[in-house]
Amino acid sequence: MINELFANIDWADIGTATLDTLSMLGGSLLFTLVLGLPLGILLFLTGKRQLLEQPLVYNLLSLLVNVLRSVPFVILLIIMIPFTVLITGTSLGVAGAIPPLVVGATPFFARLVETALREVDRGIIEATQAMGATTGQIVMKALLPEAMPGILAAITVTAITLVSYAAMSGVIGGGGLGDLAIRFGYQRFQTDVMVVTVVLLLILVQILQMVGDKLVQHFSRR
Repeated sequence: MINELFANIDWADIGTATLDTLSMLGGSLLFTLVLGLPLGILLFLTGKRQLLEQPLVYNLLSLLVNVLRSVPFVILLIIMIPFTVLITGTSLGVAGAIPPLVVGATPFFARLVETALREVDRGIIEATQAMGATTGQIVMKALLPEAMPGILAAITVTAITLVSYAAMSGVIGGGGLGDLAIRFGYQRFQTDVMVVTVVLLLILVQILQMVGDKLVQHFSRR
């Protein structure tokens, strides 16, 4: 009965596709954090009534973030193909998917970081300033620790968004479960393949949400 239900499933392919999806998620999330966290901090610091208020810089960064966030990810995948080939040598597979994933997720994460930092009590910043702390010390010793639950929640949301983006990258042969779902589940009408890939993606999202919630709760109690 089970064999009939999953007649088209090649579990070796499913395993490989799952590993590819995890590789895309891990690689793109790492670069997104490395680029998005400083960008989010800079957006906050240069904003109105903040430590390094610079309206021109803030408006330019905000415009860049808004433009990148407004481009549908499927279109971003396509228009970034020449750039992706330039830096990775290919537009296919895990390596070809990571650059557009990073470009798509970084502005999203940066805006979430900015929002988390804005929620920090201004009194904490002013108290730290009164003690003679530099801007760097204020960021590292006051802002980031106080905003940590919000930043961890932002990382969780971004990771889940990257799962959906990674699945979407299958449209251009990005590999992973999304590629498997499109090539076999959609193009060859193999419903069982589609069901299995969707279930695995749902499980991955659920795990990410559970881990993220636990971390947020832990840092919220500190």
